[in-house]
Amino acid sequence: MYSIDRPVYDEAFLRTQLLHRKENSTTLRQRLANHCRCSTEKAKAAVLTFLPILTWLPSYPVKQYLLSDVVSGLSTGVVQLPQGLAYAMLAAVPPVYGLYSSFYPVLLYTFFGTSRHISIGTFAVVSLMIGGVAVREAPDSMFILPANGSNMSDVVDVAARDAKRVQVAVVLTTLVGIIQFVFGLLRFGFVAIYLTEPLVRGFTTAAAVHVVVSQLKYLLGVKTPRFSGPLSVIFSVSAVVSDITSTNVTTLILGLVCLVFLYVIKDLNERFKKKLPIPIPGEIIVVIVSTGVSYGLLLSEDYSVGVVGKIPTGLLPPSLPDFSLLPSLVTDSFAIAIVGFSMGVSLAKIFALKHGYTVDGNQELIALGLCNFISSFFQTFAITCSMSRSLVQESTGGKTQIAGLLSSLVVLLVVVAIGFVFQPLPQTALAAIIMVNLLGMFKQFRDIPALWRTSKIELAIWLVAFVASVLLGLDYGLLVAVAFAIITVIYRTQSPKSAVLGHVSGTGLYCDVDEYEEAAEYEGIKIFHSNSSIYFANSDLYVNTLKEKVILTAVCVFMEYCTKCCALKSRINGHCRHNVFIPTGTERHVIK
Repeated sequence: MYSIDRPVYDEAFLRTQLLHRKENSTTLRQRLANHCRCSTEKAKAAVLTFLPILTWLPSYPVKQYLLSDVVSGLSTGVVQLPQGLAYAMLAAVPPVYGLYSSFYPVLLYTFFGTSRHISIGTFAVVSLMIGGVAVREAPDSMFILPANGSNMSDVVDVAARDAKRVQVAVVLTTLVGIIQFVFGLLRFGFVAIYLTEPLVRGFTTAAAVHVVVSQLKYLLGVKTPRFSGPLSVIFSVSAVVSDITSTNVTTLILGLVCLVFLYVIKDLNERFKKKLPIPIPGEIIVVIVSTGVSYGLLLSEDYSVGVVGKIPTGLLPPSLPDFSLLPSLVTDSFAIAIVGFSMGVSLAKIFALKHGYTVDGNQELIALGLCNFISSFFQTFAITCSMSRSLVQESTGGKTQIAGLLSSLVVLLVVVAIGFVFQPLPQTALAAIIMVNLLGMFKQFRDIPALWRTSKIELAIWLVAFVASVLLGLDYGLLVAVAFAIITVIYRTQSPKSAVLGHVSGTGLYCDVDEYEEAAEYEGIKIFHSNSSIYFANSDLYVNTLKEKVILTAVCVFMEYCTKCCALKSRINGHCRHNVFIPTGTERHVIK
């Protein structure tokens, strides 16, 4: 027989006799002075942290990296160009503002960002959230021109409407940048952990549904109003279906051809990605060919096909946002700031883990904040990283942020020199580009059976995020999803999983005896396991579960104070090893 004894300590003994706190001689004033004291080393570290480009550019290996970065930058820029034009439609602003948003932020991220592989710029989910706010603040009904005759329908002043929506998007972007920058300075990079993976995937899947529904009218060539807010998906689908008889057949055929072509190219790129030196640029092919067809056949004039329209040449001078719009945009800016940051950091960490380097979440917040804030003075809308472009940048051999810099120069070339070439570009081609780029998000429906097998709670988070975001809109949906995720955390701590463990023969493993048949209990010993800490909200349930699983058994081991040796002893059937009987009802159960 083996006996293992240890003395029993109470809290008072620990504090007064056994442990003594270290004396802290420094005062609060001294600690503040040390923290605020500036030195050459501190200043250098602060500059290098704020401008990460200074840590890698001086030692940039030109011979090993430059060619790969050039190829990657040109490939990414070719993808960035059509996506910038397309996602501007989601943001409810003229397409040229998508090009601005694909240049300024990408250029700035080269200096402030820590990820070497993500592609900063327009992104479908963020663009759609901005578009919803812009439509809400500047609806078509605000810009109705009076009809000249009694039989004429009302006409929308498109130029005034678009100008107002651009103002809304710019102010919103300024706010988003300020929030992200301040969060980064306050070291709030940890807030992304509250957006769990099931929540983000359910939310982005719902955003994909919103995006596809918003592009149906462009694919069919019907003219319906754009809706925002709760049930906007239902209203949009109802409007398209009620007006489906006025479908423009030419627009529909062109859109379907672009859809099929892009899907085939995307499938070929996926199947032969190891054999292709660079992915086939299906999007830029669609843009060039559809623009040429539209220009040559006069699709806009003869067949009423909607086109991009005027694209001004050159960059706009900086201007101040209209800050009078701020009060109504604060809530939306917080939602967009958090979603944009969580998307960027999650993808940056994936690439960093794959390629063996680290990214600083707080510096990423600062970088995104500066990209949004500074760029907003040049008429851009909020940005984050794009998964499709980041995969192109990484798969084509991108090594550093130089690849992103070169991709922004491709966009700059188009804006400054040849933007007018894309004026006949059909909107249905852009809609096809948007829809095909969302295929990856719709594949997230495969999460449902996997989560059903692994965690019902995670599945509930996914479904709540999806359903709430589809029905209530992305802003309210995100709020509901985060609130529900927090509730599940409380539920899991209040209802922890508990088990009686048994030993797996021949190993050092102890597993749940109710779940695994190989796990066998030791005779006379119960090992109780709970996967949560004990606090006021779950203490009663913990005790009840303990009694149910351990105490109400035929043979049970209690830890008692033995009256003879005053130490914790094992008692089986009412006796300790000193054979001192302890009457029933006087047990003191100690949880180990």
